[in-house]
Amino acid sequence: MVRSPSRRRTAQAFTGSALAVAAALALAPAAGAAPAVPAPVASGTTASAPWTVTPAGAGSWDVDLTLPGGVPVRAAQPQLAVDGVVLGVAREEPDRRTLTVQTSDPRVVRAGSVQLAWNGVVAGQEARVLKHARAAGVPVAADPGARTLADDPGARGRYAVTRADYDLGDTAVRLPGLGGQAVEERAAVYLPEAATGRRPVVVFLHGRHQACYGGGEDQFGEGWPCSGGAKPVPSHLGYGQAAQALASQGYVVVSISADGINALDWQAEDGGAQARGELVLAHLDLLRAFDAGRGGQAGAALAGRLDLSDVGLMGHSRGGEGVVRAALLNAERPDPYGVRAVMPLAPVDFARQTLPDAAMAVVLPYCDGDVSDQQGQHFYDDTRYAARDDVLRTSLLVMGANHNFFNSEWTPGLSKAPSDDDWGLDDDPVCGPAAPQRLTATEQRAVGAAYVAGFFRLHLGGEQQFRPLFDGTGGRAASAGRAQVFTQAQQPSSARTDLAALEGPSASVALASKSAFCVGAGEPVPGQAPRCTSQDPWSGSLPHWTPAAFAPTVPATPLLHARWTVGQRKPVTVRLAPGAASGVHQALTFRAAPARTLSTDLQVTLTDARGRTASVPVSRFSTALTALPVLADPWSGDGKGAAKTWLRTVRVPLDAFPGVDLATLASVSFTPLKPTANVFLSDVALDSPAAGTGAVTTLPAVSVGDVQAVEADGTQQVRMPLTLSHRSKVPVTVDVDTTGAAFDGRVPAASTRVTIPAGRLTGSVTVPLTGDDVPEEPQARFTVTIATPREAVVGDGFGLLTVFDDDAGAGQG
Repeated sequence: MVRSPSRRRTAQAFTGSALAVAAALALAPAAGAAPAVPAPVASGTTASAPWTVTPAGAGSWDVDLTLPGGVPVRAAQPQLAVDGVVLGVAREEPDRRTLTVQTSDPRVVRAGSVQLAWNGVVAGQEARVLKHARAAGVPVAADPGARTLADDPGARGRYAVTRADYDLGDTAVRLPGLGGQAVEERAAVYLPEAATGRRPVVVFLHGRHQACYGGGEDQFGEGWPCSGGAKPVPSHLGYGQAAQALASQGYVVVSISADGINALDWQAEDGGAQARGELVLAHLDLLRAFDAGRGGQAGAALAGRLDLSDVGLMGHSRGGEGVVRAALLNAERPDPYGVRAVMPLAPVDFARQTLPDAAMAVVLPYCDGDVSDQQGQHFYDDTRYAARDDVLRTSLLVMGANHNFFNSEWTPGLSKAPSDDDWGLDDDPVCGPAAPQRLTATEQRAVGAAYVAGFFRLHLGGEQQFRPLFDGTGGRAASAGRAQVFTQAQQPSSARTDLAALEGPSASVALASKSAFCVGAGEPVPGQAPRCTSQDPWSGSLPHWTPAAFAPTVPATPLLHARWTVGQRKPVTVRLAPGAASGVHQALTFRAAPARTLSTDLQVTLTDARGRTASVPVSRFSTALTALPVLADPWSGDGKGAAKTWLRTVRVPLDAFPGVDLATLASVSFTPLKPTANVFLSDVALDSPAAGTGAVTTLPAVSVGDVQAVEADGTQQVRMPLTLSHRSKVPVTVDVDTTGAAFDGRVPAASTRVTIPAGRLTGSVTVPLTGDDVPEEPQARFTVTIATPREAVVGDGFGLLTVFDDDAGAGQG
């Protein structure tokens, strides 16, 4: 994996004595001494891109690929593949053309090719399987009972909209997440005329796109500010349709520019998530000054107009991870802004952070050609049970939508700078531009505007008429047109009773004979549950189980893989304790999906304490067990492509079970209606639709500290500290991933779950460090990542393990 770049923190924790560290430092070469450069053990050129494999210390190698035209600017992290096998996320070198992965995989010494890859797929190889995916274009029917809402959130409201943009220049703010480098502070502001009083504020943050354009030359390595006559790409102007819809209803929309981050984030350890969050908060600080009349002419139109206790954040692409980070950073402030609703739109999620207490809607475009693995699904999955919060949480799958066209400045024919259709496979029968299901750019912006506006009007303005778009009850927006939008929804805790999460074995759950609990992660780790699928985990077909770039061994989305073969009818049964179903609810709900392309159907049966039963088929209420359309997938193993495996929430009204006494409900069971069935199940609950109340989380933030250690012979146990921002009344758990420290074999790639007991402020994770007698770099730094906390949120999620080599002549040839 990739060695960590420079850190923003200065405080460090130490292991071993200061004298030992000093002794190790004394072994470093004298100033000016140049270590010998090892000769490559393999080299070549693939598609005009030269590559080398070079020894990098005992048991590890540097794999370098130099691209002829610079690293493409995408939301996804670049990867390197050796002979078609993806090694992992690559580090961009300062020339912005060379990519490096450091690995301990010995197969690289026999490399025949090294290629650029994205989301587990070698660049340019997608097209070779198109001929196998021709029978894929049949759309999935809408769920029974889907209805168009009387009020359209995408329609213009009663207020005229004026612009009150501000621009403080290209170097107005310095961001610690970028090592203190300066970026712009500019925004397009959409203001409702004649709207009295302070108005709710929605901040839009665009994603990673080329920062500069023009100037007569390629701008891949332009740095910041733009130079040579190039201009900043106005990505922040691309959400005008959604901004106008919201502002005309009385909301102030501030769409901020993040070109400077896009130009510099290749240097950041986290892909720029921290910097994007810091930029959002810098704009909120500026807006507070404007509202108080301290902004001079730049903010005069905003004085007395902004309600910063009622704030929503929308982030597109890497901006999606950025607004999640902004909400978490905001919660650590002594006087936080009222961030109550967050919408990650086609987001990345490189580090598996959770966001409890804020209303959330994750939007996933099915034809995303950039973040094609839909890794942002983890925001929903990982937060479901992170805390007992009281908000509606939603994930939406938009059929026929790509990554770019939500933003008009990323759309060919509309953008000022060069842009493209990120779905690059023209012949694809599902997502190609001529495919019947594929949305036009106009249609995609319309569906985006409808759901963006509806989400914030629901959660900031309390406009309950838009809740059916997000609560799983089948609401549709008229302006979304023909777009199919499928839903996962978890109701607020006050409106639901959880019966079985189905995350692992339980005495209350009886399984069918072939069924088992499973997880997803990048590499199998001893002690974890079996994998949910044999498909390559980096495949774009597995949103729930896509490995996180910086925490790939952390288990992802555990659930039940229920399987029945011919002649087997034993149901999966959830047994309930007496009184477990108490409360007034409207529906039985659960998440379900067929395994790969095998559509099926299940019978759901409720049984009460007196043995009375009633059964219904899932297909009567939902198409969740109908496979989604097949996309080209070069990693499917059979060359025929694969449908995305994405669970949908099934809602079965309780009045569909006549004769059963719901007050004494004893069990819920699932039985196949076909001779065989192969499905995924999770989140069995009773609930009623509700929006809940979003709030700034008060959970403690957990951070991992930095540690220094001296390499020694044998294996030592290095303790890395975990710290909470304040004490918790309940135990806090967090997963710690050491993949970023594992590339040269001295630290194993593994995931460890750590519990900090209630009332404690500190804990630790033990990292085994194995030394050797081989001289290596005098000082090497490795990254340890924390992820998926429960009863806490991530504070500083990256810890540095700095290892000083103790062998004579370390680092010299």
